[in-house]
Amino acid sequence: MMKVRRVFCKTARRGGILAGVISTATLYAVPASAQSLVTFYGVVDTGIRYTTHANLNGDSAIRLANGGATESTFGFKGTEDLGGGTKVVFQLEDRFFPNSGVIDPAYPFFNTALVGLQSSSYGKLTMGRQLNPLSDAVLSAFVTNPWLPTFYQFRPEVMMAQGVWTSNMVKYAARWQYLTAEVSYAFGGNAGAFGAGSQIGASLLYLPGEPLRLGAAYLDSRDAVNSSAHLKSWTAGGSYSFGNTTLMAGWAVNRQDNGFVGNFPNGPFSQPELTALKFNTFSSRKMFFGGVTQQVGDATHLSANVWRTIQTGKTQSADGNSTQFQLLADYNWSKRTDTYLEVDYSLYRGGMVGAQFQGINGLSSAFGTTQLGIMAGLRHMF
Repeated sequence: MMKVRRVFCKTARRGGILAGVISTATLYAVPASAQSLVTFYGVVDTGIRYTTHANLNGDSAIRLANGGATESTFGFKGTEDLGGGTKVVFQLEDRFFPNSGVIDPAYPFFNTALVGLQSSSYGKLTMGRQLNPLSDAVLSAFVTNPWLPTFYQFRPEVMMAQGVWTSNMVKYAARWQYLTAEVSYAFGGNAGAFGAGSQIGASLLYLPGEPLRLGAAYLDSRDAVNSSAHLKSWTAGGSYSFGNTTLMAGWAVNRQDNGFVGNFPNGPFSQPELTALKFNTFSSRKMFFGGVTQQVGDATHLSANVWRTIQTGKTQSADGNSTQFQLLADYNWSKRTDTYLEVDYSLYRGGMVGAQFQGINGLSSAFGTTQLGIMAGLRHMF
């Protein structure tokens, strides 16, 4: 991670003041009382992935994956100290495909784009496109493979988070000792229909550090056209660590009103994309998931995870279920570079066949009742 500090310098010469700040990103002057810190960071990650039942004919495929253990990203984040325990914070982050160099089409160019204020006494207020409180709860307390910030190719609980990021959002977080609470509101922006297309969220976290971490959250999105129709989500779970072993378990529910067709301007997909993902075919989805992570020495992580999802369709033909398994081994050559080997196996039944339920924001790669995936890759962080 490369950090650039911008320090205001004053040099008096014949009654004049010369102020200069030079960084790799920008050139400007700031008040002498303020100090800023900007960080440029990122991840480049790709792997070779083999999958069965990769098309409607049931053929297998081997590809250079457009993401591996984590999504490939680059971004800027920074703070400016205003004094009195208050800081301005901002973050801009892009997601891209290293196998082709293109920007991930499922997201805007800056998938994260926020600015806000953080106070040591009054909490943190941020505005812009950012993680919703439900995603914050899962990532903080009971996500699978917790040492990885994201798992691009296979992390099914991602599909229960209503797109993970939300646009037009104002989010407030406050902390009291080990408890952290978040509330959020995303504006629909429709004239004459204040609530249409809006979203509310809330979460509560208990984070004393190891050994125990707990979280729960709620999210409610309203259809932009039929504003009386809602997509609601709940989640709860926790993790427990002892020695180099971490156990985690979680539960998540998505529930749609019949009139919700996916006209949600703050989410990651258009209504036709949601239909192609089979996201609009269910009345409810319930997921139970858990896993164990074992750290071996300072360089190796091993994990095993399982997900069970039960779907009730808006029609009987959309009823279905899925059971998914994963094994993962990750070895760090240094603090910034690691290699990994991942194996996943999925069973789909009924309305879950052909639905996107692996964890990436894209069309399903599973066109049968079973799918085996094997991936080996290289990841570098900077």
